[in-house]
Amino acid sequence: MNVLLIGSGGREHALAWKIAASPLLTKLYAAPGNPGISEEAECVPLDIADHAAIVAFARDNRIDLVVVGPEAPLVAGLADDLASAGIRVFGPSADAARLEGSKGFTKDFCARYNIPTAAYGRFNNAPKAKAYARSVGAPIVVKADGLAAGKGVTVAMTLEEALDAIDQCFEGAFGEAGAEVVVEEFLEGEEASFFCLCDGQNALPFGTAQDHKRVGEGDTGPNTGGMGAYSPAPILSDDMVERVMAEIVRPTMIGMAEMGTPFVGVLFVGLMIGPDGPKLIEYNVRFGDPECQVLMMRLKDDLLVLMNAAVDGQLGHLSVRWRDDAALTVVLAAKGYPAAPEKGSQIVGVADAVGDDGVAKVFHAGTRLDGDRLLAAGGRVLNVTALGETVSQAQRRAYETVDLIDWPEGFCRRDIGWRAVEREAAKG
Repeated sequence: MNVLLIGSGGREHALAWKIAASPLLTKLYAAPGNPGISEEAECVPLDIADHAAIVAFARDNRIDLVVVGPEAPLVAGLADDLASAGIRVFGPSADAARLEGSKGFTKDFCARYNIPTAAYGRFNNAPKAKAYARSVGAPIVVKADGLAAGKGVTVAMTLEEALDAIDQCFEGAFGEAGAEVVVEEFLEGEEASFFCLCDGQNALPFGTAQDHKRVGEGDTGPNTGGMGAYSPAPILSDDMVERVMAEIVRPTMIGMAEMGTPFVGVLFVGLMIGPDGPKLIEYNVRFGDPECQVLMMRLKDDLLVLMNAAVDGQLGHLSVRWRDDAALTVVLAAKGYPAAPEKGSQIVGVADAVGDDGVAKVFHAGTRLDGDRLLAAGGRVLNVTALGETVSQAQRRAYETVDLIDWPEGFCRRDIGWRAVEREAAKG
């Protein structure tokens, strides 16, 4: 099979690495890719916002499957344009991608289909949003309605923070994404990420993970796109997974199909597990980043087989096999992230940091080459990922690998996986 992978981040490097291992693969292209992805695929300089150019490339190169990594092209209708051209694509239509593209849509959808989530209000002006926030009180959560690269959510512990976050949205801090705002109840509990592969009718459970969104250790500071993750997430026991499937995922699949927008691709279920069970925080319509990295490290099955089954409506016949090992990834970010990351600094030692035993891997997220010099080119720059018999062992291996990379201008959290490590320590 000839496959075209859309994207250029750490998630796409992990997907490229896993797709490249498939016996089904003939040729893998990536648009636009990055230096790490170029080790697995031929990178092509396509503008992923230029759907016509992507369709033309897919036709000219006899692409059998397009895999769309990031959310923005999906919300913009790339899957629709490819499907209209007769090109098979792994990823939801624009209408189905509203589950991520509009938080207000998703909240209304949850209300319609009785899916457990936080109480909310949605507003198109600041005075009404502020009045609602005042009536509810803090802590409270303020969300820009549209895509904001993981940065449009404020968990406000004071009313003043909430009012400031509402002002930021309507004053253009997140562009068009903040033209409408969702203000919702603060949920108590433990966050977790749950994934399903979907074929429009069937949803196949595809692993669990726990992300670390805040930039600082101890879960402090502003939200980011994610500073690290581990898998599996202990909070998502087999019984809890079945509750999530019954109370959240299956009603969502049924609802989307009833609305004429069946969901095909990856459904990422962001959860809060509290005393009343699971509640939906948000949906994403693609693999998480950095959750994808730990899932790909643990996946035993051929990813390309699973993606083809999703596109062909055949997931009802399949199951997924996982390594018993835990996996943990640490994000190395550029100083100044998430507000104003410093770009252009040189990174040394990435190739030498990973041995040949397969227990560690460095995925490139925001890098570029200047000759043979590897430079930082984004906020989140590298994802140092390791396997272990326990999360504690995976954590130790990941940080040992981090310490072999010479990049003074980078930083990372040193407590990724802390909840699972504490659980393992308590068990002795």
